[in-house]
Amino acid sequence: MDTTQLALLALLAGVAIGGSVAALIVAALRARDKAIGETSLHIPDGVRDVLHGMDDAAIVVDTSSTILAASAAAAPFGLVESSVLTEEGLRLLARRARDTELPASENMRLRRGAAPAEPRLVAVRATRISPRLSLLVLRDITERERVEQMRRDFVANTSHELKTPVGAVSLLAEAIESAADDPPQVRIFAGRLTAEAARLSQLTSRIMHLSRLQSADELTEARVVSIDEVVAAAIDAHAIAAASAGVELVRGGERGLHVRGDSQVLSEALGNLVANAIAYSPSGSRVGVGVKLADGVVEVAVADRGIGIAEGDQDRVFERFYRADDARSRRTGGTGLGLSIVKHAVQRHGGEVRLWSRPGRGSTFTVRLPLTDPPDDIPRKKPRKKKRVKPPKTASIPIASADPGGPQ
Repeated sequence: MDTTQLALLALLAGVAIGGSVAALIVAALRARDKAIGETSLHIPDGVRDVLHGMDDAAIVVDTSSTILAASAAAAPFGLVESSVLTEEGLRLLARRARDTELPASENMRLRRGAAPAEPRLVAVRATRISPRLSLLVLRDITERERVEQMRRDFVANTSHELKTPVGAVSLLAEAIESAADDPPQVRIFAGRLTAEAARLSQLTSRIMHLSRLQSADELTEARVVSIDEVVAAAIDAHAIAAASAGVELVRGGERGLHVRGDSQVLSEALGNLVANAIAYSPSGSRVGVGVKLADGVVEVAVADRGIGIAEGDQDRVFERFYRADDARSRRTGGTGLGLSIVKHAVQRHGGEVRLWSRPGRGSTFTVRLPLTDPPDDIPRKKPRKKKRVKPPKTASIPIASADPGGPQ
């Protein structure tokens, strides 16, 4: 074998050895990169920027459930960077996403804020970022669930409530037809038929009113409204009903106050409170409507000395179709929607409704609305010091405040 052939063989052997070495180096580098990837806690570029721009709560956690990055919306849930994820449901979901390398979703209840905060229903989605990192995105769906439940309850309750007057109208119509030869009976049945028709009309009207209040995002007829006019309209609208029930309506408190809103909506809301007070007050009693200004808030209180509301029912009286005294409500023609309409109407005006009540001592509903300046053509009233004067007749019924103490 000559020199040329030996050189060629040596060259080939060198190439083979070099290739093998290169392959070993590449394999080693790949193994190293894989090992680094499996053990690295480095968050990919851009992930933090995305988290900081999210409205939903989102966090990145490692295999030890330590939070490495978090959005601002995660803080109310107690999910902050460098803290350890304590919620077992979130830890299991993150682990499942890492192990299966597939997104995992689940709804769970988490507390938002310090105890005793109300648990919130949260839709959680976990996604694997790397072998050791998982991304958890939490979306609060509590309100969506509540609205859906309210919708189902509303449909069910409405259907149930409509069955009674509709059924009564049908039966009375048959009774009238059967008693065609008996004029006195026809008149009796016709009167009851008229009452049921009026009840059905009132129920459908209130259902439509409540639906409009809940569906509107804002008031369409907002303007500066005189509280004096609202109170006067509510009292005048129920003066005849009060006289028939033997209940005296009295008005007291400050005058010349204004709020911003829809005068018709506010008059109807306050009228519902007055109507309720009349319906649940004994004959010979009084219903007081008082107005006062407290820290930039106009308070309109409707107080009665009626049967009162049990403590266990006070949290539910603003629910649709809820009646604390079902038998009495049906005798007085109540629909169970009046207080719900009041609540939503006042909330539309940026206010709230408070309740004080004791069984046997009466109830006080207080509507609180933000004070606004009067129109330009009405001069502003300067605050004046209160003087001690002999209480007028209209002040004989205390207008209770909304605090738990109530009237003594």
